Amino acid sequence: MGEWKLADGEYRFAELVWENEPINSTELTKVAYERLGWKKSTCYTVLRKLCERGILRNQNATVTALVKREQMQKQESEDLLKKSFGNSLPVFLTAFLKDKKLSQEEADQIQRLIDEARR
Repeated sequence: MGEWKLADGEYRFAELVWENEPINSTELTKVAYERLGWKKSTCYTVLRKLCERGILRNQNATVTALVKREQMQKQESEDLLKKSFGNSLPVFLTAFLKDKKLSQEEADQIQRLIDEARR
């Protein structure tokens, strides 16, 4: 897996692609205007940059993601864990869950994830 860094605006733009792919580039500019308030020129500039970096592809005016949302989320969560929590999942969970109540459904879901990771 490669390493991808996205600024906040780039991430929001990529989210539009992930939610709608494959999407016509003209339609993408309309969605970006509605959701982000971006002008057409801004959309095409960001699209070009993300294509150059191998994150998105614009082929025959059809935009798709080369890097999927799950890949990006995995990398960003790993980066956060390393940078802010000494690469310690227990330290992260302690900080995240401090003063937070979990529903039974959330607790069960987290327990299932832990059980699967142990296997």
